[in-house]
This record gives sequence, C-alpha cells and structure tokens, in this order.
Amino acid sequence: MSTRRAFLGAAASAAAATPVASAPPLRARAAVYAVDSETQRHYDALRAELAARLGPVIVVQNDGRGGLFTLVHQGGREQVHPVPAEFELAKSVAHAPLGIYSIVAPYLSRRIPEGLPNAARFDRHDVEMVASEEPEEKGWIAPLREFGTTLATARSRLKEAHMPRELTVSSARILDAALVFVDESVRRASFGMESFEEFTGGLRDAIGVNLAYASRAQIDGVGRLMRRWRDRVGAREWPGLYVVVLSIWTTSAPNQNSLVIKGYLDPAYADSHLIDLPTARPPADPVAVALDNLARIVQDNVAAELVFPTDRRLADALKGPEDLLAPEIQRQLACPHR
Repeated sequence: MSTRRAFLGAAASAAAATPVASAPPLRARAAVYAVDSETQRHYDALRAELAARLGPVIVVQNDGRGGLFTLVHQGGREQVHPVPAEFELAKSVAHAPLGIYSIVAPYLSRRIPEGLPNAARFDRHDVEMVASEEPEEKGWIAPLREFGTTLATARSRLKEAHMPRELTVSSARILDAALVFVDESVRRASFGMESFEEFTGGLRDAIGVNLAYASRAQIDGVGRLMRRWRDRVGAREWPGLYVVVLSIWTTSAPNQNSLVIKGYLDPAYADSHLIDLPTARPPADPVAVALDNLARIVQDNVAAELVFPTDRRLADALKGPEDLLAPEIQRQLACPHR
C-alpha cells in the first residue's frame, strides 16, 4: 500500500531526474563567472602593485588657487600651489555675478521673457529644474542682503589688496555693478531675468580683464614650476613623465592647467601621457585617485598590444577611454540586421 510520503518521494525523484527548462544552470554559470571574478582579482592585484611604484608622475588637483601640484618621483613627493595670488583675486571678484545668481536662481520665473536677446538659447526644461520656488516668495532677500555685505567689504578694501591698477579698476566695476543690483533688488523686493541681464550685460569687458589677469598668473606660475621640475627629473626620465589632471566635469575639456602643461611635455608623448580625469567632486586624496587610475591606464597599454596583436581597433579601445564593446556596438547600431 503506497503512502503519501512514498508518493511524494517518488514525485520528487522524478522531478530531480527531469531537467526544468526554466531553471538556470546555476552551478555551470557560476563556474563561467569565476573566470571573470578571478581575472578581476589578479587585475586589481597588479594595479595596486603598479600604483605603488609609478613615476615620474605629476598630479594636479584643480582648485580655487589655480591647482595643487604634486610631483611623485623616486619614492618622494613635492607638493606646491604654484599660481600667484593674482589668479585667486581676479577670479574671486569675477565670480560675483555667479554668486548672486546662485542665491536668486531658485526664485526665477519659469517663463522666459520673449524680449531677452538670448531667450532662444535657454533650455526651458533646465530653467524649470533650477527655478524650484515660486517667484513671489521672498526667501532670497536675506541671503542676498548678506552677500551684499560681503561684496561691500571687498569693495572697500580693494585698493589694499595690492593688485595691478588695471585689475583693481575692473574689479571695482564688477563689485559696484553687483552692489547696485543687490540694493535695487532688495529695495524693490523683486528681480527678474531682465534685470539680471541688464546688470551682467555691461560687465563683459571688466570680467574679461579679470580673466586675462587670472590666465597670465596661471601660465606664469605653472610654467615656472614645470621648468623647475623638468630640471629636477632630468632629460632621461622627463619624456616618460605622466601628468594626471583631476577636475570636475564642467572644467575638464579643455582644462586650464592641461593647456599650460602640454607645452612642457615631450611632443612625442604629450597626447598619451597627459590625462584629464573628470571627477564628481574633488577627492580627499587626489594623488591616490590619480595613481590608481594611472596604474590601470599603464597596464592596459601593455595588455592591449598583447591581447589584441592583430586588431588595432580593439587594441586602441582597450588602451583609451573607449569602452571595449564600443566598436562592435557601433557596427551593430549602424547595421542592425548584421
């Protein structure tokens, strides 16, 4: 006499003996996945070992002072802010309109005035995303008044900053115009795209002067440091020097420091050894981030030629920022029935 237990046992045995089409072969797939897992483990070990002995390398972390430069060479490091104070002074004042914008932007009207000369250039969706508050709300007044105090203090101390006369004059124009906008907007308890563009539209020449002084300070300061480090590294090692420039995406292509640095590199290696590395935000340890990424780049350069000796397209994809699947995806997108 068959029991329920015997019946269920027999049914279970039959089910185990019969492949189920919908169930994935987990163990077989795990064995295949292990190839990549082990590859990544060995790849990471090589990267860590290589990062610890890379050199000579210059790491540049872009910042408000023109960039923090670090030379990694022969087991030692030297860290310098090479750009003179004129850079930071000129840019600080030139940023005043952007500071005001950052306060009032959430309270902009979502309707773009048709009379603006650049009305067609605004992305309407972007405006709607930035303008998060209702225009009639007044939450901008107090912070704008406070920022106005900061602007007024800077204006009163401008001559004591010992800047070149032309830079002092242009900075005064920017700060004076900013203070007029702040005072009138606070007094009326209103502003708009029209009044903001009326304020900023007349500042193009003054801001241009500040940008010119900041640029000259950047070129001179970085140039002096690159020449000194070139002498220190020496003619034998300098051609192999790598430079990694870290910056946020919005300033990465082209980056101010990369433009100056490139002229000091060996022309045969400048394109491949100068690496712009965009980051979401400035990293806590820029040198560690730069060396970790550079180790990946260097080991991929060698791997590309060994793994794809007969396919230049795939070798170049593995070497550079292009994804290795990109060439095949591009071919399939161009010819979907291929």
